Amino acid sequence: MLGFPHLSGRSLLTSTTLRTVRHCYYSSEMAKRVAVVLAGCGVYDGSEIHEASAVLVHLSRGGASVKMFAPSIEQMHVVDHLKGAPAEEKRNVLVESARLARGDIKALSELSVKDHDAIIFPGGFGAAKNLCTWAVEGKDCSVNGEVKATLQAFHSEGKPIGLCCISPVLAAKVFPGCEVTVGVEKDDKYPDTTGTAAAISELGCKHVSKSVGESHVDQKNKLVTTCAFMCNAPIHEVFDGVGAMVKDVLKLA
Repeated sequence: MLGFPHLSGRSLLTSTTLRTVRHCYYSSEMAKRVAVVLAGCGVYDGSEIHEASAVLVHLSRGGASVKMFAPSIEQMHVVDHLKGAPAEEKRNVLVESARLARGDIKALSELSVKDHDAIIFPGGFGAAKNLCTWAVEGKDCSVNGEVKATLQAFHSEGKPIGLCCISPVLAAKVFPGCEVTVGVEKDDKYPDTTGTAAAISELGCKHVSKSVGESHVDQKNKLVTTCAFMCNAPIHEVFDGVGAMVKDVLKLA
């Protein structure tokens, strides 16, 4: 061996190169393809920015390939986030979502279920205002046609669906009998959970109390939910809970 250093070097190079090629090939083959559906930009009238960011960070950490989508529709209304009051203007959900996606986003109508292994919906009032009308009609709400069709398509293909914060109500409305969580009931840290959970139950679904750092998996329907900012928790706890949801989605994909 010592007498032929050039042969040793060639052997090592060949072995290393092969390992690299194999790693790249299998990493590419095994990467989960996940669609993320946004509902605008900003907690009061669109997607909650920190939740959307947490979803994307955890998906990146999990080695997933991500594409973002949003319905090209007018927002229910526009909220001045500094004043916390409606503003006299109109905005498009897809255009606003492009802010979060750094411009790399497509209309929800272009989403192909066969090209993805899973789908995730961040929360924020946009999920309850633009993707459905839960914010004003509660359990009697209607779900946007494209959103409903997308949920049903992934469900029928047995592909996992992740939802956080208020977005689990989309599943409760579309999939009667499913199980979701929007936090812990009858706990001051979760001020909106009890009422939302009651409405979910009235739809014939089961609400499962889970803390902010946990996710709930409905194995039968392949739904993974976490409460996120339905809890008055430090942002790192919300980030960890979203991470638990993403991890479970990738396991099911």
